[in-house]
Amino acid sequence: MPSSPDNSVQAPYDGLTPDAVLDAVEAAGFEPTGGLNALNSYENRVYQIALENGSFVICKFYRPGRWSDEAIEEEHAFTQGLFDAELSVVPPLKIRGKSVFDHQGFRFAVFPRQGGHPPNLENEDDLEVLARSIARLHAYGAGRPFSHRVALTVQRLGWESREFLLTNNFLPPEMEEAYRSITEQLLARIEPLMESAPLTAIHGDCHMGNILWRDDTPHFVDFDDCMLGPPIQDLWMLLSGERANQTLQLNLILDAYRDFHDFDLSTLRLIEPLRTLRIMHHAGWIARRWHDPAFPMAFPTFDSVNYWSNHVLALKEQLAMLDEPPLVYLG
Repeated sequence: MPSSPDNSVQAPYDGLTPDAVLDAVEAAGFEPTGGLNALNSYENRVYQIALENGSFVICKFYRPGRWSDEAIEEEHAFTQGLFDAELSVVPPLKIRGKSVFDHQGFRFAVFPRQGGHPPNLENEDDLEVLARSIARLHAYGAGRPFSHRVALTVQRLGWESREFLLTNNFLPPEMEEAYRSITEQLLARIEPLMESAPLTAIHGDCHMGNILWRDDTPHFVDFDDCMLGPPIQDLWMLLSGERANQTLQLNLILDAYRDFHDFDLSTLRLIEPLRTLRIMHHAGWIARRWHDPAFPMAFPTFDSVNYWSNHVLALKEQLAMLDEPPLVYLG
């Protein structure tokens, strides 16, 4: 099992002190008051900054080494294009024509603050509005494929996560064989299903924490994981409850979605494979970030037998779900 992070090794954000954050914002052309609040983010570091004019901005410092400059700029161009197409997204602010800045080796972007709360998915009207907005997002992305962003693949989310966990001894010895076996079975089942999946520009991480609801409008934030992937990836996380409930939700979503963009119904069979890949990738993501002190604090049971027992159990449940027929659209 991995030990606690080595304090002698510099963590990725060791040099990002409050003074460094404020200096960076000031160097970008803003006038901070000194008011700074850290927001909930593990992958990056995100702060709300108070400005002298009484307003606030959100400053996101990208995790060092994760994205190329071109990939970040492509994310920004995508969100700006969506905004220009009158979708409610929050693109970064441009200062002197730039949206990506560098301070003491940290790349960062500055965003306007957007208020709101997670949408109420039990409200059918809200769910329909959300589905139409995602359809418009996909319609825009369909004609603008990414060149520098990653793609959603079984190799990246599944096999590479599995390999990292096994080769770096993150599993308790008593759980290793069970994990090795169930993940091999799952990925062998998923690979042929994903081979023909259509790939287009999508949000990529469209969970409710990245959608802020205000004034009867969903505002999409945090395109840090925008990628090439099947459009169903941005829709399946809207589903919840038992199969009957999910079927009703799916039909409501697709009725609204198809008013604005075509949908390939054959990709409904990808819902459980995508859920499985997300579960596997999440564990691999924590492991890859274990040297960041924020991660052992946020996931204190990750190096326990109990965590891995539950993880393997969840994967076994997913194997059973792959045997179930896909949800059906009745429209």
